[in-house]
Amino acid sequence: MDLSGKVAIVTGSGRGLGLAYAQRLAASGAKVVVNDADAETAEAAVKSIGGAAVAEVAAVGSGEAAQALVDRAVGEFGRLDVLVNNAGILRDTTLWKMTDEQFDAVITTHLRGTFTCTRAAAIQMRAADNGGRIICVGSPTGQVGNFGQTNYAAAKAGIVGMVRTWSMELARARITVNAIVPVAATAMTETLPFVKPYIEALRNGEELPPFARRELGFGPPEDAAGLVAFLASDAAADITGQAIGVGGDRLALWSHPAEVAVEFADGTGWSADAIADVWADRFAPSSQTVGQQLPEAPR
Repeated sequence: MDLSGKVAIVTGSGRGLGLAYAQRLAASGAKVVVNDADAETAEAAVKSIGGAAVAEVAAVGSGEAAQALVDRAVGEFGRLDVLVNNAGILRDTTLWKMTDEQFDAVITTHLRGTFTCTRAAAIQMRAADNGGRIICVGSPTGQVGNFGQTNYAAAKAGIVGMVRTWSMELARARITVNAIVPVAATAMTETLPFVKPYIEALRNGEELPPFARRELGFGPPEDAAGLVAFLASDAAADITGQAIGVGGDRLALWSHPAEVAVEFADGTGWSADAIADVWADRFAPSSQTVGQQLPEAPR
């Protein structure tokens, strides 16, 4: 993908997936504003990319931080074409142990940060009238839930909901808005028991087995970066409002929530007893699973 002449902001791009996205965008020809809350991390990321990048140190969440990112892109490179909302943190614990502070911290970074950065970018892109690409980062947890991640699940589900809304609101301005749902070896996944052996293998320079790369859709961050470059390109001009999974050797399109079973009452609405009468036969067989339904690793 040739992104020459494009300017991108990637939030939370000091390390992990965000750094992989920024590096791939720059390798494709884009100028990139790297963002991290830590100055040393942000500068190290810029050095790894080279002259096509500058750092803007900020913790995303506030409107002021979002505007500073947009102003840096326009002031440094003259325009803004791509926003990748990647910044995120974890504060995992069960519902009954989660504090207000743990909940608010994750919502502020993921959900509010995605909102404020997209708002600032959309205002700039609409004023410039050159179209644009907004890419937001979801998670399988936001799609199906995960034990111990109330705050993270809420934020990631909310992000995909906002993406669907923004894709409609920004269509006339030729700004596409999509969500990616990546799975990769990062600091945010290294605590998951089912991928620990594969993270260790990557650290040791070993190749991952096909089960990890295909069935789990798991690999290094670089495996997910091609999707970001594609969605940032002119080739993706007609793709908007989608949630696209990527990781390892796996690429997948997530469905929107849809009704899977429907029954009608005869003009009287549904009483509790009437629902009980039809539930077992008509609705129970279509009830949805929760959490990721992972296959067993071959022995």
